[in-house]
Amino acid sequence: MSEIHPTALVSSEADIGPGVKIGPYSIVESGASVGEGAILEAFVRVGGSVTVGRNCHIFENTVLGGIPQDHNFKGESSSVRIGDDVILRENVTINRATGEGGETSVGRGTMIMEGCHLGHNVRLGEYCTVTNMVGFSGHVVVGDYVVIGGLTGFHQFVRVGSYAMVGGMAKVVKDIPPYSLVDGHPARVHGLNVIGLRRRGFTQEQRTHIKGIYRLLYDRSFRFKDAIAAVEERYEGDEFAALIIGFVKGRRRGLTPWAYRPQARLADQEEELL
Repeated sequence: MSEIHPTALVSSEADIGPGVKIGPYSIVESGASVGEGAILEAFVRVGGSVTVGRNCHIFENTVLGGIPQDHNFKGESSSVRIGDDVILRENVTINRATGEGGETSVGRGTMIMEGCHLGHNVRLGEYCTVTNMVGFSGHVVVGDYVVIGGLTGFHQFVRVGSYAMVGGMAKVVKDIPPYSLVDGHPARVHGLNVIGLRRRGFTQEQRTHIKGIYRLLYDRSFRFKDAIAAVEERYEGDEFAALIIGFVKGRRRGLTPWAYRPQARLADQEEELL
């Protein structure tokens, strides 16, 4: 049985799973779906185009499925999808997509902290952590296991590779490569996301291997397209190189540059990057 507070407004045409708890003054519109075991605290609004997965916990004043803040939106049918085991803290807003059949999505196990905004067509991966007051403009795509510091802003169409970490108050205007540690205004790559990779079980040998790939990719003695070709040739069949090169080839906003180093480059920074 679900527990619905008497002041909540839940449409009879909403799909409410077993064990769902809906708090005071929350609104669940017609066509919405709330999965088994989900908890909606007070004053949560779930639009009719929204699917909430199982065992999610959505805190006060969160609004899911609002109309996109986009001049191109003409009322077309679009949606929001929240995966299983997602935590959305207070005052999170997630807009539906622009474009017929478009979707804004959050992957399973992700936690989004207080005051964050996901614009239209944003796609967040699985098991990400997004700290307070982060803003994602439209069409931003974030991979899995990404950590984002508070008050960071993302330009539209930016992509963030899996296992990356972005420092607080960063200004992200270009694509962030996988496994990297990024900070600054505008953001720059400062090395590997060492702590995050350790926590995810990457060995020192694997981190050293990834560092070698980036050493070649960002080598200033190459033109960038030649550096990509060199990585493909040297690391043919390598899973880490395949992820990095696949991401780089799909860039739309350009790749976040490495922070300034002396000409000795990464060779003199080995201990720092490990």
